[in-house]
Amino acid sequence: MKKDGIVIASAMNGQIRIHAARTTQMAEDARLAHNCMPTSAAALGRTLTAAAIMASDLKSEKEKITAVINGHGPSGTVLAQADGSGNVRGFIGDPGLYYSREDGHLDVARAVGRDGTLTVTRDMGLKEPFTGVSALQSGEIGDDFAYYFAISEQTPSVVGVGVLVDVDLHIRAAGGLIYQLMPGASEEAIEKCEYTAAHMKPVSQLIDEGHDLEEIILMYFEDAEILDRRDVRWHCGCSRDHFFSALMTLPESDLQEMIDDGEGAEIRCQYCNSVYNYDTDDLKKILEIRRVAYR
Repeated sequence: MKKDGIVIASAMNGQIRIHAARTTQMAEDARLAHNCMPTSAAALGRTLTAAAIMASDLKSEKEKITAVINGHGPSGTVLAQADGSGNVRGFIGDPGLYYSREDGHLDVARAVGRDGTLTVTRDMGLKEPFTGVSALQSGEIGDDFAYYFAISEQTPSVVGVGVLVDVDLHIRAAGGLIYQLMPGASEEAIEKCEYTAAHMKPVSQLIDEGHDLEEIILMYFEDAEILDRRDVRWHCGCSRDHFFSALMTLPESDLQEMIDDGEGAEIRCQYCNSVYNYDTDDLKKILEIRRVAYR
């Protein structure tokens, strides 16, 4: 399997900016972490891919993009978070969905729903993060991100994100292609984007056929100049120490109650489903540290 990654390029003398991503392994790791059925895996994988592409323009691990979709459909909330170092994590409210359309394709729109919003938060490490919200257009996720770019960031964009799930449920191919018109783009550049959008194959199909990301870009933008290549991976970053610190924020009465119960504490990370257990001795230590810290 080819390595996941993102290629950033420009075309027509900088009038069009292009991001192409292969996220097959990332989507598979997410599927395994949350034990997703096909439609849930596709919805989560598409959202993770879009967030990963948006974060590929960030500079460091401290800068993050968080995308939250809630269309009031059976899937519940779909959340993806990506940072400037290529780490991506997320979750879907109901990982057990398997809906298909009459044409045999997975019915992501039915799972996600259309009566809701896409919220994107850009945390650049400044005092206040920027948050933009747009109404969902289709629940298919690609169209919803394109509408978000147009409404919240005033950037006309074409967004294609796709996930192919094999018969044995593993992710066969996943990826995305986003191209955007830069300010002051000519009528020729606009027509080029419109033509490409009308004739573009699903990016997951192209990845499944074995095309490199550079090939995919040049397939549609012959004059494209490759600007950068970025890594992307499924990585949560949670740890036993992190949740140990989180337990210290609980009121003393809650900690004492858990100690008295004698059953310890179990914490499950919502992003990656990892489970961390703390026995009574751990809780006593946490309580002692907390009392010293808050004297």
